[in-house]
Amino acid sequence: MSGGRRWILVVPIAVLVTALLAGVVTWAQAGSIQRDLAADAHAALAQAGLDNGTVAFDGRDATLSGFPPDQALKALEVVQNVDGVRAAQLQGDVVPVAPGTSTPPPTSSPAPTTTEPPTTSATAPPPPTDKAGVQAEIDRMLAEAPITFEPDTARLTPEGEQAAVAVAVALAKSPDTFRYRVTGHAARGTGSASGALKLSRDRARAVMRILTTNGLTAKRVTYRGLGDTRPAGGGEEDRRVEITVV
Repeated sequence: MSGGRRWILVVPIAVLVTALLAGVVTWAQAGSIQRDLAADAHAALAQAGLDNGTVAFDGRDATLSGFPPDQALKALEVVQNVDGVRAAQLQGDVVPVAPGTSTPPPTSSPAPTTTEPPTTSATAPPPPTDKAGVQAEIDRMLAEAPITFEPDTARLTPEGEQAAVAVAVALAKSPDTFRYRVTGHAARGTGSASGALKLSRDRARAVMRILTTNGLTAKRVTYRGLGDTRPAGGGEEDRRVEITVV
């Protein structure tokens, strides 16, 4: 075989070996990232006293399983806050919790026995399963109890937190294929347009975190901010978020 022909064979082999080595390096790096994230997640859970379940990673996405229902949402929040985690989801039953609390709301005690029979003759209707019905329910809930914020901050008022948790619990019962977009708005003021845009985005993100810690997976919720470009009537009505089925 001539020297020219040997070079023709050597070059493709060298390219193939280089590609294989690059693939091995990429695979090793991905495995290292997953191991590091898993170690950090388990350490954070142990520090929070939530070591009764497991966390598995696919790249930077975490899946939690095996946690008791009254600890699952708190465990999800802990893992979501680990640096490097892109998204997290739960497998298993959960008990909704309000933001800022470490334990689920207490179960209601049995109603006292009375001599009068119950007056209700009909059961509550089932939750809607179509997009139009779910959107109408969201709009009704937000009209009755808006998600409100402290002026010039992304900090929800106590009433706003309660309203956001109520919506989250309702949306957790909707079909798994439904996705939601949280849109934040800011009131017009003396601040800059860029400041209003950042504030509206921070508000939307704050509500998104409540939704994803009360039953919705992170991949089902997106958020955006529109600043002060769409006022709704002035004052408190402009400090708002909208939740849309997409």
